[in-house]
Formats: sequence, C-alpha cells, structure tokens
Amino acid sequence: MRTNTPPLIKERGLRGEVNKSPISLTNLILLFVCLLLGMILQRLKGFPKDAHLVLNAIIIYVCLPALTLLYTTEIHFVRSQFLPIMMPYLLFGFAFVFFKIIAPIAQFDRSTTGALTLTAGISSISFVGFPIFELLFGKEGLQMGVLMSQAGSFVVCGTLGIFTASYYSASEVSTKKIVKDIFQFPPFLAFCIALILNVLGFHFPNIATEILQKIGNPFTILALISIGLQISFKREDLQVKSLQYGLFYKLLLAPLLIFVLYILIIGEHSFLGKISVVGASLGSMNTATIIAINYGLNPKLATQMVSISIPLSFLNVGVWALVISYW
Repeated sequence: MRTNTPPLIKERGLRGEVNKSPISLTNLILLFVCLLLGMILQRLKGFPKDAHLVLNAIIIYVCLPALTLLYTTEIHFVRSQFLPIMMPYLLFGFAFVFFKIIAPIAQFDRSTTGALTLTAGISSISFVGFPIFELLFGKEGLQMGVLMSQAGSFVVCGTLGIFTASYYSASEVSTKKIVKDIFQFPPFLAFCIALILNVLGFHFPNIATEILQKIGNPFTILALISIGLQISFKREDLQVKSLQYGLFYKLLLAPLLIFVLYILIIGEHSFLGKISVVGASLGSMNTATIIAINYGLNPKLATQMVSISIPLSFLNVGVWALVISYW
C-alpha cells in the first residue's frame, strides 16, 4: 500500500543505494582505472579484438534488466519532484532538436548525428552524479539523484534513446522497425514489467533484491572496460569537429538551458532547481554510449565523448556550482 510520506524512494530494497555514501574520489579513480584497463587490454596480442561486443551483450541482456527491475519497482513519485525528474527528458529533447538542426550545417552523417544525440543528450546521473550531489547537497541531494537517475535518465535511455538509435541507424526510417527495436530491447521490457509491478505495489522479497543487485553490480565496471577497449586517441582517430559540437552541447549549452528555464524563467531557486542544473552539467552516460556502439552509431566518436566529457565535467560542475550559489 502506497503512502504519502516524504522519502524520494522507498527505503526497502534501495537502502544500500540511498544510505551508503559513495566517495567521489573513489568513483573518479575507478573511472580512470577501468578505462585504462580497457585501453591496455585492447593492445594485448592474445586478447580478443571484439571482446567489447561480448561485454556489451552482457550489459544489455543481463545487468541492465536486473537493475531496471530492482529500481523501477521501488520508485515512489511525489509531485514536488517533477522538475528534477523532467530534466533528463528536456535535455534529451533539446539535444535531438539541436543536432537535427546542426547536422546539415556541419555536414554530419546520420551515424554521427545519432551518436552525438545519445552521448550529449543524456547525463551520467548515477556513476558521476551521485557523489557530486551528496557533496553539494548532502543526503537529500543523493536521494534526489537516485530518483533523477531511475525515473529520469535511465528511462530516457531505455525509451527515447532506443528510439533515436533505431531512427539514426536505419537507412530508411521505419516506424515498424523503431517500435520493434524498442520492444525487443531487454531493459525496456524489464522497465515495462517493473512499472506494472510498481503500480500494483509489488516489492521483491529480500533474497530476490540481493540477487538482482549482484547481477546488476558488474554493470559499471563492464561498461567502462568496454568503452576503454575502444578508445583511441591517435590523431587520425580523433573526430575533433564532432567532439567540439558534442562537448559544447553537453558541458555548456545543456546546463545553460536548464539554468535559464528552471531558475530564470520558472523561478525555482530552491535545491530542486539547483540540483537540476548540476545534473545537466555532468558528462555522458555510459549506457547511452553502449547503445550507440551497439547500433553502429559512430562508435569511435561515442567512446571519445564519454571518455573526454566525464573528466571535464568535474571542472564543469565546479563552475556551475559557483554560478548557482549566487541564486
């Protein structure tokens, strides 16, 4: 039975995520270690060249569905949380329009446009954002970050992200193919099931929760290693022009749009408006990059976007945190 109590997410089943305080330094070190490990492995003669495809398949068919079932069933919506939850949807919508307009001007092909839309349009709310939210806003920030991730960026990635990937990967746009791709995407199917269970008030028993957590836990490590396996900073491989547009949107235009809309226009000067701006200023989401790669949307550009935008976003967050401190 649902209650109207304030907690952003029910404690049951998510206690380990909400109450356990991640350390930003640990996450930052883990990020670089995993990316570096992937870059080292790709240079070993005996290591399979297509290993990233196997890792991506495990992520999409095993880890993500488990995490989706675990978290979506526990989401508890409160009307006052509408703005932070809507931020990832607005961000992605703006990105879709922005790169649709820019593509013919910059002469981007469909593969590049799709990769930029996915990687620049979705922030790494959980892996990068959680420790930052807690550092800037305390426990309340961490709790809101969990909700922003699970009801926001995670859903955007599994629905609008798949729609976009299917749309840009097809030589001819087909509504039937796009719908088919969405409903054949395992995390989306898991999301539909979990949403029904959420509405029915169902909660997984403790043993099922622990199993789903253990199945989903390798996600971050596998995703970062997979990305590292495909990183190349050779001058001939760097797509400077595309990166400039992608990073411009992800690190500058995206948080600026949310700042103008939420704080200047709507006048939401509270914690909710400020955490939304910080969330928009984060680097690219690992999962979005994996989806772009799986759909053949300029894999090199997708990996460069996430590997460059995430480290830069730590500096970017500092700048935006300073800006919003005056409002």
